Amino acid sequence: MSKTTTRDLTSGKLLNQLILFALPLFLGNVFQMLYNMVDTIVVGNFVGKEALAAVGSTTMITNMAVFFFNGLSIGAGVVISREFGAKDLKELHKSIETTMAMTLILCVLFTVFGVIFVKPMLRMMATPDDVMPDATIYLRTYIAGISGLMIYNMASGILRAVGDTTRPLYFLILTSIMNIVLDLLFVIQFKMGVMGVALATIIAQFASAVMVLRLLTKTNDIYKLTWNDLGIDKKIMIQILRIGLPASIQSTVTAFSNAFVQSYINKFGSAVMAGWSCYNKLDQFIFLPIMSMSNAATTIVSQNIGAKKIKRAEDAIFTTVVFTFSVCAVIAILLFLFAEPANGIFSKDSDVIHYGVLFIRTNIFFFLANSINHTMAGGIRGHGDSAGPMVILLTCFVAIRQIYLYVVTHFFANTPVTVALSYPVGWLTCCVTMLCYYNFVVKRRSRDIVSQ
Repeated sequence: MSKTTTRDLTSGKLLNQLILFALPLFLGNVFQMLYNMVDTIVVGNFVGKEALAAVGSTTMITNMAVFFFNGLSIGAGVVISREFGAKDLKELHKSIETTMAMTLILCVLFTVFGVIFVKPMLRMMATPDDVMPDATIYLRTYIAGISGLMIYNMASGILRAVGDTTRPLYFLILTSIMNIVLDLLFVIQFKMGVMGVALATIIAQFASAVMVLRLLTKTNDIYKLTWNDLGIDKKIMIQILRIGLPASIQSTVTAFSNAFVQSYINKFGSAVMAGWSCYNKLDQFIFLPIMSMSNAATTIVSQNIGAKKIKRAEDAIFTTVVFTFSVCAVIAILLFLFAEPANGIFSKDSDVIHYGVLFIRTNIFFFLANSINHTMAGGIRGHGDSAGPMVILLTCFVAIRQIYLYVVTHFFANTPVTVALSYPVGWLTCCVTMLCYYNFVVKRRSRDIVSQ
């Protein structure tokens, strides 16, 4: 075990442990974000405004599949982290095999379903006629190869659960560089348009999946994946689904709701759509540390719950929230100040830049509420409670957001800004609700379990 690549998060200084664990996660998310961001930059600068709108408008749909798998990886991660924290190596082994077996089955189902329903999903979002051809080509190609991304995310989730966030980062760096090279080659040299950027992305994603699977099967560490043992343990599957399925449903339904927001944006034309696309790419810079710290909170809390260190688990959530809020505040200030040149990276069209800057400066400081929402949700999932965050996030991010959009656009003012403000309305409501739920329900329940 002297050569182990795992990390025990049940002892040591919390902030140091948190930063060391979360930093590779953050950098990995940055490089994963580059996949779609590079697609946007290349088509925006070398193909045209309609292609930029097409690639950007499909993000909400691809996110539904990706978020579903991310939710399941959270469930698998909590189960694996607890067994790792409790040093139960037999159950740890069965959990890893169950996780990968479930992943392979779901990859097939999602690919078939996604390819068949590309056109209906784009029509549901009121995609304009001038954007529909490129959007259909990009989305159908992307979904046909989405299994690579899903396998990578689940396999790297296994590594993250045992404390290894470094080597998945190396794989993402390599494949992100591959994606950039292929994007430029397919679009500039071969003139393949949106088809080229989609192909470049899925080739790079399959490469990352192959590398992380090879790591899991060739290692001699305690998380080794043995193909001969691949199968589904019913008890473990139920545990994974109990925690992961609410997170999957919440993320998927939220992405579905965001597709409806996109439909409101689409009615303003391709310039507003392209500007919204630029905004969605830029706000990822503030969302990345949030999601990285949320995942870190889930792992560190679940390891400590497994080790029965309840007080340390509570301290981990507080430390994560404060640190995440501070980092996001700095990023928000930078994005507000440099919104115009940042949008100029994606397009030189003055109308596109105008709307991108408008959306950034309208919403960016409200985004700080999400540093509390998602890190708290991650910590609560680490306690084994995934249903509570699901209900809160769905209520605030879906129901309240859609009610606001309907009322404002039908009875007050239907403008790009009023549509954009639907996000802060949900974020702020969620922030208050999540804090109350954690302090009055989760903490009390955890201490009652310890006292018993």
